[in-house]
Amino acid sequence: MSDQGLRLLAAALALLPLFGVALALGKIFSDWISSVARNPGAKESVQSVGLLGFALTEAIALFALTVSFIILFVG
Repeated sequence: MSDQGLRLLAAALALLPLFGVALALGKIFSDWISSVARNPGAKESVQSVGLLGFALTEAIALFALTVSFIILFVG
């Protein structure tokens, strides 16, 4: 396998955490919607925790994407 082929394979493997991120974001928002539907009065407190969970989970996706781009374009 050539150097370029190994680089593409490594970049693809670096993107595997995106599957976990997609599942986690679906879980975060489904739980957020169901908790607000059960108790609309707690929307303000649930919203801050939900947005924080969203931001931290999305950061994992950005790190994985950054690593993949570094593998592809540096070197």
